Amino acid sequence: MDISYFINILAGLIAVCFVLAPHEWGHAFVATKCGDGTPRAYGRLTLNPIKHLDPVGFICCALVGFGWAKPVPINPMNFKDYKKGLFLTAVAGVVVNYIIAFVTYLLYVLFICYAYDAMSVTYAGEYFAYFISCTLGNIFSFSLCVFVFNLLPLYPLDGFRVVESLTRQVNPVRRFLREYGQMILIILIVESFICDLMLRYGVSWAGYCDILGYVMQFATEIVGFPIHAAWDWILAL
Repeated sequence: MDISYFINILAGLIAVCFVLAPHEWGHAFVATKCGDGTPRAYGRLTLNPIKHLDPVGFICCALVGFGWAKPVPINPMNFKDYKKGLFLTAVAGVVVNYIIAFVTYLLYVLFICYAYDAMSVTYAGEYFAYFISCTLGNIFSFSLCVFVFNLLPLYPLDGFRVVESLTRQVNPVRRFLREYGQMILIILIVESFICDLMLRYGVSWAGYCDILGYVMQFATEIVGFPIHAAWDWILAL
C-alpha cells in the first residue's frame, strides 16, 4: 500500500481536530457571552480537541468528510434573550468553520505557490510537502462540509436549533424534525456509506444515489465559491 494513503489518513485526522474542536468552542463561547455559564462549568470553553471530539463522529469526518463532536451542554433558560441566544449559539459553530475555511484557503494557496516545490527537492521533503498540502486542503473542505452538514434542519444538528429559535414549540414541522430528525440523519449517513462502498467496488451508478454526497458537493463547489472568488480577487490586486 502506497505511503500516500497513510499520509491522507493522518492529514484527515489532524484536519478534523482543526475543524470540529473550534466548531464546538464557538458554541461554548457564544453561549457564555449570551449569559449561560454551563459550557464553562463542563470545561467546554476550550480549544482542546480532547474535550470536544466524539470517537465515532471523529472517524466519520476523517473518512467521509462529515461528522460530529460531543454537543456542548447549554441551558437556554440562562440566556439574557432566549430566542436570540438560542439562534446565535446555534450558528456560532458553522460561522467559525466558514472563517477557518476562508483563512485556510489562503494558507493552502500560498503554500502551493511558494513552498511546495522548495520543500520537495528531497524524497522526505516531497512527502512532507504533500502531507501539509493534504492537511490544509482537508481543513478547507471539511470546514465547508461541516458547515453545510450541520445546517441541515434535523435534530440534533445546529440547523434544527435554528428552526427551534425561529418557531413556536407547537409548530408541526418543528415537532416532526425533532421526533424523526435523528432517524432521517442515520438513514442518510448509512445510505451515503453504502453508496461509497459500492463505488469502491466498481458500481458506478451508486454515486447518483448518494444524497449526502450531493450535500457535500454543494458545500465544496457552491458554498466554497465565495472564498475562492474573494481570495483570487485579493491576490490578483
